[in-house]
Amino acid sequence: MSETSLSGFCAGLLEGGTLRMSMRIGIVVNPDAGLGGRLGFKGSDGRAAEARAAGAEDRAGPRMLQALENLKTLLNGSLNRSGVELTCIGWDGRMGSTWFPEKGTKIDFESIGSTPGETSVADTTSLVQSLVKAGAEAILYAGGDGTTRDIANTLESIGKEAQEIPLIGVPGGVKMHSGCFATTPKAAAEVTLAFLLGDLRCAITEVMDLDEEIYQEGVWKVRMYGEAWTPSSPRFMQGAKEQVERTSESDTIEGLAQHVESLLSTDEDLMVVWGSGGTLRRMGDFCGEELTLLGIDILGPVENGERKLYSDLNEQQLLEIIEQHVDENGEQRPRLLLLSPMGGQGFLIGRGNLQLSPDVLQMIGIDHILGVATPAKLIGLNAVRIDTGDVDLDQVFQNKRFIKILQGFRTTRLIRIEEA
Repeated sequence: MSETSLSGFCAGLLEGGTLRMSMRIGIVVNPDAGLGGRLGFKGSDGRAAEARAAGAEDRAGPRMLQALENLKTLLNGSLNRSGVELTCIGWDGRMGSTWFPEKGTKIDFESIGSTPGETSVADTTSLVQSLVKAGAEAILYAGGDGTTRDIANTLESIGKEAQEIPLIGVPGGVKMHSGCFATTPKAAAEVTLAFLLGDLRCAITEVMDLDEEIYQEGVWKVRMYGEAWTPSSPRFMQGAKEQVERTSESDTIEGLAQHVESLLSTDEDLMVVWGSGGTLRRMGDFCGEELTLLGIDILGPVENGERKLYSDLNEQQLLEIIEQHVDENGEQRPRLLLLSPMGGQGFLIGRGNLQLSPDVLQMIGIDHILGVATPAKLIGLNAVRIDTGDVDLDQVFQNKRFIKILQGFRTTRLIRIEEA
């Protein structure tokens, strides 16, 4: 995220040096975002019906509700030192009012339309256009990178003034590499209040997404698709994803792989759950295993002289396989979850690996998690972030305080777990 001077909209919060007492923020919910996460989809675009038929539950909507409930509490608390009142404008239904908390003081919802029975990109475009016409001074949205691109593209098509409307993303999708996402729904509420109070500068950040064409060829690459304004808060905004893997790190990754191989050779009963991402996939290559680039795989224990690889598993498949990994007394057999933090953001859980649901993580056990990162990725990464989607489980990780990160053959370091 690059700092710049205040945008017109951020500067417009102040009139004659005095904070305005009433603000209007647009609400956008992509009801289909995040549906495929626990099912192992790499995104939900065009697959919403399939995900719902498979039993997927709403993700973006409930996370928007969580953000707005927190914002309502903040607006009615002591942190709202100026007594700012907020009007949220949007559509009735699943793209808006369905996820609005009970109306109270300091916050209200103004309907400017209705959500159609089935939604598409065209509806997101139409909603954003309506929000601009209705005088939205910022847009609080829930979705993923695809939603971010749709909103940013619409604002750009309207004109320069609309393009300067700040975006605050509630993380609710499968892919969230863009820099305008808050780290959690609660953080989105805190950023929004600080924005309303005029405490945050606005900056231009990158709109990022997976390059789908290259991914179809088996290459994982996130690229920049545009820019957007967003309140600048390193504490609460996750920042854009960085790609720090380099060809010269091949020896390091081979060393990481050799460490895992030594664990496997020492304990034939060990089950390894492989997280997603380029680092782990390249480690798998050195181990002779073809891992899923953006999926979760399991390498089972030795049976009949070999290990079986279970590829691209969804939440239910993970639960079934891990649940069966017990001895004759029902006691857990050895297991290990390998996770690589997202470069630039530091997320270990909650970005790109939604299949690792709270139930899956608890079945594995948080003491059986090993982070994996190359030295280049660890540069500037002083802490990792955890966003399991379960507040209580997040707190368990917080209480743990540190997590072990493998950075070379038999070389580990402790990294602090930071509140997301």
